[in-house]
Amino acid sequence: MVYVALQVLLCPRLGEVPTWDPVRQRLFWVDIFDGRLFSCDEQGKDLKAWETLQKIGSYALRENHNGAIVALENGLHSLDFDTGDLDFIYHPEPDMPFNRLNDGGVDRQGRFVFGSMNRMEEDKTASLYRLNTDMTVQKLEENINTSNGICWNPKGDKFYFTDTWQGEIWSYDYASSDTALTNKQIFSKIDTQDGGSADGSTVDSEGYVWSAKVYSGQLVRYAPDGTIDRIIKMPVKKVTSLAFGGKNLDVLFVTSMSQPPLPRFPGDNQLRGSVFAIYGLGIQGVAETYFKG
Repeated sequence: MVYVALQVLLCPRLGEVPTWDPVRQRLFWVDIFDGRLFSCDEQGKDLKAWETLQKIGSYALRENHNGAIVALENGLHSLDFDTGDLDFIYHPEPDMPFNRLNDGGVDRQGRFVFGSMNRMEEDKTASLYRLNTDMTVQKLEENINTSNGICWNPKGDKFYFTDTWQGEIWSYDYASSDTALTNKQIFSKIDTQDGGSADGSTVDSEGYVWSAKVYSGQLVRYAPDGTIDRIIKMPVKKVTSLAFGGKNLDVLFVTSMSQPPLPRFPGDNQLRGSVFAIYGLGIQGVAETYFKG
């Protein structure tokens, strides 16, 4: 197993939401605090960036447009990669300034599921939403502190979700129709004794869930029954999310932050903010779905 830091000098303040684009053969990720969406090739070269001029929580690459749906502080927007223009779509929480939009992902049907978070990460004021392909938005869950870890099993009928500060990863039955989430269960409890907590997640081709344990510098692979299969110790503590990519979907890309969102969180070493690539795991991921709206 080999670690490679792709963007040591970039040092995003809060790198998040890595996504591999199998058509463009490029990695995308964001710097939440600086409001930028980045893209590079597998080796970390040919770097491109788009400014959103406000915090960006997540995004969904679009199937029929050269752009993405971006979840910004003031709601969902369409970002055009050619021009950099942003067009407003919808804000699910216009009267809740103490929240902002956070993690998101695209389900196997091509719909964008995204959540909000409490800015101080203290109160359960946030919710989980879905942007359907007809551009309508529906609420899926509420009473959330910090929405994270949005991913699906390979078939797409099981949904995984993390509220970072509740110390659990949950699973739900996920229907292909527009019905709500059902059969909520505790998938796994998080050991927080080391100061870490579950952040971003992804699923591999074997149906195992990978979770970035922020503030303790660990990547945890969970079997489909929720038991821990392996733990990978990272060179930095503040790992935030992860995604499989590369030509054969066998490279694990991991984002991190250089600056914690609140003063109470720990500092880190000189590699903080890097995007890491891990080779030699012998495991493949699942190709991401594009937003079909």
